[in-house]
Amino acid sequence: MLLADAVLMAAATFARRRPDQRYRATPLGDGDDAGEDDDEEAGRVAYPMVLVQIPMYNEREVYKLSIGAACGLSWPSDRLIVQVLDDSTDPTVKGLVELECKSWGNKGKNVKYEVRNTRKGYKAGALKEGLLRDYVQQCNYVAIFDADFQPESDFLLRTIPYLVRNPQIGLVQAHWEFVNTSECLMTRIQKMTLHYHFKVEQEGGSSTFAFFGFNGTAGVWRISALEEAGGWKDRTTVEDMDLAVRAGLKGWKFVYLADVKVKSELPSNLKTYRHQQHRWTCGAANLFRKVGAEILFTKEVPFWWKFYLLYSFFFVRKVVAHVVPFMLYCVVIPFSVLIPEVTVPVWGVVYVPTTITLLHAIRNTSSIHFIPFWILFENVMSFHRTKAMFIGLLELGGVNEWVVTEKLGNGSNTKPAPQILERPPCRFWDRWTMSEILFSIFLFFCATYNLAYGGDYYFVYIYLQAIAFLVVGIGFCGTISSNS
Repeated sequence: MLLADAVLMAAATFARRRPDQRYRATPLGDGDDAGEDDDEEAGRVAYPMVLVQIPMYNEREVYKLSIGAACGLSWPSDRLIVQVLDDSTDPTVKGLVELECKSWGNKGKNVKYEVRNTRKGYKAGALKEGLLRDYVQQCNYVAIFDADFQPESDFLLRTIPYLVRNPQIGLVQAHWEFVNTSECLMTRIQKMTLHYHFKVEQEGGSSTFAFFGFNGTAGVWRISALEEAGGWKDRTTVEDMDLAVRAGLKGWKFVYLADVKVKSELPSNLKTYRHQQHRWTCGAANLFRKVGAEILFTKEVPFWWKFYLLYSFFFVRKVVAHVVPFMLYCVVIPFSVLIPEVTVPVWGVVYVPTTITLLHAIRNTSSIHFIPFWILFENVMSFHRTKAMFIGLLELGGVNEWVVTEKLGNGSNTKPAPQILERPPCRFWDRWTMSEILFSIFLFFCATYNLAYGGDYYFVYIYLQAIAFLVVGIGFCGTISSNS
């Protein structure tokens, strides 16, 4: 199932037509004149009102980056509103963010600083409340950027035309670039995984069914599409995917632009990365549980679109893709060396996994030498993702656990703000994860048994995987932050 999905998506991306060949995307102003002698009115028609939302939560290290980038967008100042949604609980950070907004306001930018009395709904709640402001009623489109995202100045000039020229398009998603890829091995591995996600899964979905999951940031929504889909909902921890599914069921089309890149930061701390992956995996599985029947019985979209969404998008990528790597590489193969009666066919151990790995590798040619580390690390993370998937699918405790991804401002050209309080030292045993350590002991035992009594060479792989579990389990992976 995983191989078939990977092959089909790869084929779709190689055979695709560029977005500007599928849709009209001529620059704004070309053919938008309201009259030859009415230049001012022509400009108003060419450049619609755009709202930029930046949700924040105690973003001391990066708040200046996103606000500055949003205020630096090439767009008529009277046609752009930058809305900073600050849910910070740290009064010092709140004060700094408000001062930054006032600073840009004094420079002639239309910046709105908005706060709430409660964090109800987290990010979805903040975005939803932001759209209720009176001044938003004049806006046609809304661009969303997380606090660490830095769009180029021409971002709106390259994305808005798709929405203006094509009334059937509800969302334009840009590509994520990363400023701290080289910080550590863990960030390099993340870059490989996310690059494949964008270049294959997002691009494949965009070119075949005009649907993919919204990434929650670096995208532009048509506000009427957002409203028709029911607006933001906080019923899961993947409010972005939830909105995309509901908009897709209403018939709206999505476009992914690979050549529009937005700089952002990868989590370089293992604890932060675990929380992020739990939120993404658990939320997607929980959303599958909530919308599966709705997708199946809706009559507003064709059968093949529903099949793609239920089978490929949800079941294969959000369920099977997490369970299979863990069960095969970390359970079945190790147990097969202990129980001689259990045999794993060569095609299942070598051919299929190798083909899937090669499909990932051809999309990450510059990082192909990291493929062995990527395989071992992803197998370790599949342990956590499988647990998170079952929590979401069965709605167990922690299904709506929301931990904001910590941003350190790494890789930016700005120096981080000085810390008011001294960062506490991180004791190494505070980073231990006993489940991974115990699993590494199990794998070490299986590898040693195979070395002593087996007639194959599974012990080579199992030893390597055991070391990977141990390294991650004792926290010797990624960087160390104040919250580690």
